[in-house]
Amino acid sequence: MDEREHDPSSTYNEAIVIPLKGFHGAKTRLRDELGEAQASALAEKLATHVLEASKPRTRIVISDDDEILAFAESVGAVAFRTTFTTLNGAVDDAYGQLGPSYKRLIFVHGDLARPQGLGTTTFRENISIYTDHAGNGTNVLVLPTGLDFRFAYGPFSAQVHQKEGFRLGVDCEVIRDSPWQFDVDEPGDTRHLESQ
Repeated sequence: MDEREHDPSSTYNEAIVIPLKGFHGAKTRLRDELGEAQASALAEKLATHVLEASKPRTRIVISDDDEILAFAESVGAVAFRTTFTTLNGAVDDAYGQLGPSYKRLIFVHGDLARPQGLGTTTFRENISIYTDHAGNGTNVLVLPTGLDFRFAYGPFSAQVHQKEGFRLGVDCEVIRDSPWQFDVDEPGDTRHLESQ
């Protein structure tokens, strides 16, 4: 089901894209701190909050995992199946296939500690990179479609993505102090979670 068909308040020319892997294998670096079951439950809880905070925009979940795609549909999001198992491969696949349908795609990590405002913030027309609290990771990437953009999630992705904007000749804005600067990935990151 296309979320745009039943949500009249969503914006037709843009969508929030959230790549997710199976909850059972997520948050490996937190499993010593939380335990297997709690780490999996936390991954699902974080993803659910990100999806909820992304309303009323169209929400698209990318995954190669059947359970994740079923989860996406259960919360009213669009399920996008990819055959790629790496993050960069999956987002590149989605960007290429979804591009003709949207003017802008907003790529969002599914583990933001404070995702409020994702669905209501007005984004600029340029490339916008919302970094993690260290200024190195890309927690939210706002990207016009139709570009020959090379995704580079991983160490110092914010800097690499900014260089991509320069390479393409597209104005690129880097925001280091947004509400979305905290993700939950490393031991101790759970302290950034607000009461939910």
